[in-house]
Amino acid sequence: MIRNLLSIAMMALTVSIFIAGCSGTSAPTAAPPTAAPTNMPAPTNAPAPTNAPAPTNAPAPTNAPTSTNAAAPTNVPSSGGDVATVTLIAVPGKSKANYRVREQLANVSLPGDAVGVTDQLSGQIVGKTDGTIVSADSKFVVDLTTLKSDQSMRDGFIQRETLRTSQYPNATFVPTATSGLPATLPPTGPVTFQLMGDLTIRDVTKNVTWDVNCTPTSATEGTCHASTKFTFDDFGIPQPRVPRVLSIEDTITLEVDVALQVSP
Repeated sequence: MIRNLLSIAMMALTVSIFIAGCSGTSAPTAAPPTAAPTNMPAPTNAPAPTNAPAPTNAPAPTNAPTSTNAAAPTNVPSSGGDVATVTLIAVPGKSKANYRVREQLANVSLPGDAVGVTDQLSGQIVGKTDGTIVSADSKFVVDLTTLKSDQSMRDGFIQRETLRTSQYPNATFVPTATSGLPATLPPTGPVTFQLMGDLTIRDVTKNVTWDVNCTPTSATEGTCHASTKFTFDDFGIPQPRVPRVLSIEDTITLEVDVALQVSP
C-alpha cells in the first residue's frame, strides 16, 4: 500500500523540473522602418507654372513598408496554443517503496518500527509545461506480493490477512495535482512540494497527499523522496492481532524513493 504513494511523488516533482526547461523562443526584433525619401528642392531658376495649383502635402509613398503592417513572427507561440507535455518513467531497479508502522513486541523492552520494502514498482507520470498533470496517462503500480520485512512470519501474515495479496496483488496510485511548486525552479538542488492523487489499496480508493523532495541528477533524470500517512481504517485494512505483538499504532507511514527519467 505504501509503495504506490511514493512512486507518484517523485514523478511529479521531476516532471516540473524537466518541464521548466521547455519554454519558448524569443521573438525576432522588427526591422527598422525604411526612411521615407525627403522632398527634393525644385531648381531655383525654373519658373513656376502660373496655372498650376499650389501643391498640397504629398502622401507618403504607398510602397514604403511601415512597422505596423509587418507580419508577426511565425515561431512565437500564442497564449492560446497547445501546451507541450513531458513523460517521466520510473527507472527499473533504481526505485523502492516501504511501509513503516510502530509496534511493541512481547519480550522487547522498547517499541520499534515494522518496515516492509519492495523494489517492484513501475509506471509513469505525464505533465504539461503549464504545471498540470495528465491524470489519464499517469499511473504507478506496486507489486504488494513482494513486500519483505526482517521477519518472514510477519510478511506471511500481512500477505494473507492484512493486504490479502492473493486477491489484491497490486496497489495503484494516479497523480492528479501538485501544490507549492515554485514558479521558477532552481537549476540545481532539491525542490519541495506536495503531490495529490488517488491511491487504491485492496478495493478502496482514497485521495492522499504526499510530501515530496526531488533533485535533478542530469538533464533527463532525477530522484524523488516522498512520504504520506494514513490510518488502517482509512483503507479498511484490519490491524494485525497476533500474540507476540502487544500493540500496533494506528498510523501507517508510506515512503518512496524513485528514480525518474524523461521518456525518449
